[in-house]
Amino acid sequence: MDKLQDMYHTVRSMDRRKAAHQVINLGMVVLSALMIWKGLIVVTSGEAPVVVVLSGSMEPAFHRGDILFLMGGSTGPLKSGDIIVFKVKGRDIPIVHRVMEIHVKPNGKSRILTKGDNNPVDDRGLYHAGQLWLSQSDVIGRATGYLPFVGMVTITLTDYPYLKYLLVGLMCLFVLTGREEE
Repeated sequence: MDKLQDMYHTVRSMDRRKAAHQVINLGMVVLSALMIWKGLIVVTSGEAPVVVVLSGSMEPAFHRGDILFLMGGSTGPLKSGDIIVFKVKGRDIPIVHRVMEIHVKPNGKSRILTKGDNNPVDDRGLYHAGQLWLSQSDVIGRATGYLPFVGMVTITLTDYPYLKYLLVGLMCLFVLTGREEE
């Protein structure tokens, strides 16, 4: 509690120039994180360079909370056995599953059927109503690597939004009250 009071007094006693400097530092931290994220999007050629596995449908290959690294279309054509992340029309959350069948039509367009490793049937029940196959445009990326369980932080912060706001507030407070050597 003494630490919070000390931070409060530090913020109250700050002159305007120093306060502006600290706010600019906070803005630079936020913009740096955004630039890194956008840079990863460009490098991976996809709309999301990483995703968190949210269910146990891919066990034992991936568990809930694993972070998957994705590459977009630049890694070559999809083949049966690839693990992809796809988005279904009408659903906001992407799905991580394995390609079971792929059919390439003479015009070059692909029809893709997926299934979770831990699911008894294919994903046709998850697709948009009337859709029996995924198209290449539904695919966000192909999994190229993973970090086990690191994504549990994201899942916890999503499940408990007040914890997210508390952590962001504390980070802002630490940045604003940080003392630089003069």
